[in-house]
Amino acid sequence: MTLPRSALVSLDATPWYHLVNRCVRRAFLCGTDSVSGQCYEHRRGWIADRLHQLAGVFAIDVAAYAVMSNHYHLVVRVDVERAACWSDDEVLRRWTALFTGPLLVQRYRAGAALVPAEVEAVKGLVETYRERLRDVSWFMRVLNESIARQANAEDDAKGRFWEGRFKSQALLDEAAILSAMTYVDLNPIRAGIAETPETSEHTSVAERLAGLGAEPAADTQASIGQAPLSRVSGALAWCDNLPYQPLMPFDATAQLPNAIPFSFEDYLELVETTGRCQRANKRGLIEERVPRLLDRLGIDPDAFIAASTTLLQRFGSAVGTPASLTARTAARQARHLRGMRMARELFERRAA
Repeated sequence: MTLPRSALVSLDATPWYHLVNRCVRRAFLCGTDSVSGQCYEHRRGWIADRLHQLAGVFAIDVAAYAVMSNHYHLVVRVDVERAACWSDDEVLRRWTALFTGPLLVQRYRAGAALVPAEVEAVKGLVETYRERLRDVSWFMRVLNESIARQANAEDDAKGRFWEGRFKSQALLDEAAILSAMTYVDLNPIRAGIAETPETSEHTSVAERLAGLGAEPAADTQASIGQAPLSRVSGALAWCDNLPYQPLMPFDATAQLPNAIPFSFEDYLELVETTGRCQRANKRGLIEERVPRLLDRLGIDPDAFIAASTTLLQRFGSAVGTPASLTARTAARQARHLRGMRMARELFERRAA
């Protein structure tokens, strides 16, 4: 049975989510058209650029992403506290960077004199916008709509570009976050379109590796920050200088409040090793050199390799250890939650 989005995305349970969205009919609308031969690979770059822009507007950080030819994956963290700390003017500034807003909001931001009833109405709108700026569904809506409008304008076409409903999985603990990020970053390797993490175009791991040891050039930073997309008419009112928000940082010391709770060196070792071991004739090699992250979190290496290719199939609306899934099931007053068997195989190595 299809569950309402409010049941799938509950910030009381976790701020971390794995999100997936596909092109309509799973067509290669971001790749190469097999009939006409026309290449749409540049649209994958549009999506990556938009992610960075929206992360600079919403209270949602991007930890990992992979943009494929007919779908994309995200691992995001919603920062409720950050949104709560924004002033009313900051909320309106961010929202009107995306939408023009009603005339009352435009007058308020222009400094017009408002009567008390109008001021109260603006405050009500501010709280509505604050909620939306920390809402995963609104994040996905703005991302998808802007790309669809741009693609339809390029094709001089109308109609759907994306499937109607994105998929989401709640990531209930550190082990789940690690599994989802690895699954996402290894998508191009698993699909056979890349051989190494650094050559996996339009992925977070390739972006992080490209940035090691050097700051982006000024012209590159400007092009990323502004995104090479022409402005389109309609509900979205994209400004020409939306802020560029980098990917979430790694921090194994837990000193940074909004960071991925691992070291990048350990994570990179894990991605590299798992990517090599996905091949049938090399699967056993992981036992000879188990990445430290798996050892520390008590994750079974062979099961982790399996999860890095079947995370969506083996888990349902949530990913986590057996204890986390049990708590999630109780909180939702459900009889069971798909993925418990996989969770036991994957995360109970230490207990065994």
